[in-house]
Amino acid sequence: MWFASALLLTATIAHPSVVRGSYPPSRWYHEEDRAVYNLFRRAGNNDGVTYAPIGTPEWSAGFPADQASTTNMPQAWVDALNAAVAAGNIPDIPVSTNNDAGIPTYPTGYDPNSAQVCSSTYGCHASGDVVDAPDGTIALSFDDGPLPPSNTLYEFLAQNNEHATHFFIGVNILQYSQQFDIAFNTNQDDIACHTWTHPYMTTKDNTQLLAEFGWTMLLIHNSTGGRLPRFWRPPYGDADMRVRAVAKEVFGLTTVIWNRDTNDWELGSTPPGITQDEVASELQSWITGPTSPGLVILEHELSDMSVQAFVDAYPLMVSNGWNIVSLTQMDGLGSYQNAINSTSPVTPAQVADVTVKPPP
Repeated sequence: MWFASALLLTATIAHPSVVRGSYPPSRWYHEEDRAVYNLFRRAGNNDGVTYAPIGTPEWSAGFPADQASTTNMPQAWVDALNAAVAAGNIPDIPVSTNNDAGIPTYPTGYDPNSAQVCSSTYGCHASGDVVDAPDGTIALSFDDGPLPPSNTLYEFLAQNNEHATHFFIGVNILQYSQQFDIAFNTNQDDIACHTWTHPYMTTKDNTQLLAEFGWTMLLIHNSTGGRLPRFWRPPYGDADMRVRAVAKEVFGLTTVIWNRDTNDWELGSTPPGITQDEVASELQSWITGPTSPGLVILEHELSDMSVQAFVDAYPLMVSNGWNIVSLTQMDGLGSYQNAINSTSPVTPAQVADVTVKPPP
């Protein structure tokens, strides 16, 4: 069963480092007024309704228990994708395949560093990608939760009056609902999308992408009083212009990468691919180094050791005078498409209303 193996899966996935590459010269996505609120409305499910309590059978009913199902998706998601394709807003880029080294590769004629493909696995960042933080700022975020090691992280953040962004995996939310509840309701942290099953997204076709994004967005929506995340981070840092376009055009999601990688995910592998001392040394060099640009550090709530790496580095962040913020709050525009943060008012979804913003 998936739930019995979810922790094992997230503890053994590899996250290849991303290197910098070329940048396409123009914007390819619509402005932030492109709303997707109507995509996530089930019967009676809008702001102002009473949602099923997190962790109950009613709450999890209808969601896929393992793989991101493409057979019972709401028709509204399919219609939105078809409309975006018909409008020419989804680039016609072939799916990639993982080579023997596990690296996504494209057919001949598709350069991953070209403006056409712009694969973030190869270090290409598109206009609109979040890669850097403002000068002097450390943008806190953690991937792959919620999981049992998250408890220590959440307690530490609360004790230090810090908030962070959690890029959550959909199936992990289902299995570790108590940790999700603490992150959102107790700590009032920011929730973002990390897909339903943590795949290499460029290896998925458009319909599969729809399921990976859609089920995760819907579960977060139903678990946060109707909030829709504004940001997603691709598993393994793997996105291209097609994947970005589906995320943005259909679900209103902005792509987040990083500019520093701790490789702390390897601390939980057997045998570990990196030591705690090596992770600590990297963090120390960044935290005591240049403050421009600010730091978007890839960190994970994946193991006790990866959480401890952050806990040990945090005093150095404070003593070096960094402005420490939750990643999704650093631009001041809000963590969600229809709310500023996890405690602010939520703008109700309106069918076909493409001008909805967070309440002032």
